[in-house]
Amino acid sequence: MENRAIFHFYEELNDFLPLDKKETAFVYSFRGNPAVKDAIEAIGVPHVEINLIQVNDQTVDFRYHLKNNDVVSVYPVQRKIEGKEIKFILDVHLGKLAKYLRMCGFDTAYQNDYNDKKIIEISLEENRIILTRDIGILKVKSVSNGYFIRNQDWKAQLTEVLKHFDLYHAITPFIRCIKCNGKLEKIEKEKIIQQLEPLTQKYFDTFFRCTHCQGIFWEGSHFDRMSSFINTIKNSGN
Repeated sequence: MENRAIFHFYEELNDFLPLDKKETAFVYSFRGNPAVKDAIEAIGVPHVEINLIQVNDQTVDFRYHLKNNDVVSVYPVQRKIEGKEIKFILDVHLGKLAKYLRMCGFDTAYQNDYNDKKIIEISLEENRIILTRDIGILKVKSVSNGYFIRNQDWKAQLTEVLKHFDLYHAITPFIRCIKCNGKLEKIEKEKIIQQLEPLTQKYFDTFFRCTHCQGIFWEGSHFDRMSSFINTIKNSGN
């Protein structure tokens, strides 16, 4: 026998729904008594995006089993995390976003050979938020903290993350290596002078070294461009 429930998803959860189900109540047909988590993810919304579920005006958890004629309201997570505490891990599709999150000072794990299993493992071990363009990984039962990136352009993705997690105030540029995520430390020019090109030796005096990969950085023309970009991003959040 086929049963029916009425579902209504709110706010940004509508991003996962087809046009005819956005911002409205709709009928969901099912057999037996599936867990509400399974029904929600079958509709297309990953569980990590959800904060509150109400069935017939009563709050339930993911283990609740649907019954015929249930009325289900689903609300999104409202995230506000202290910038010093937040840590991300990104999937293979988000390499450019990883680079610019690091540039803004956020602890961002990324390698282009991480598979889903490895990403989930690191997320759980290091309490990192998974950022991904793959809804499937966010539906894995063990995933407890993740966010689906809506935009495809990396600049829009950066703005999306900063806005969603309320991180504009926490931007601390140039404290992390954009290549490996290691922390940068100031280093005396004399200690690395043999590693510098002649013109770099001549025209620059302030240097930083990554504590992890030992990469060397200095405030050249690229620094001015990056600083201008970050100031534009910060101003857009005011």
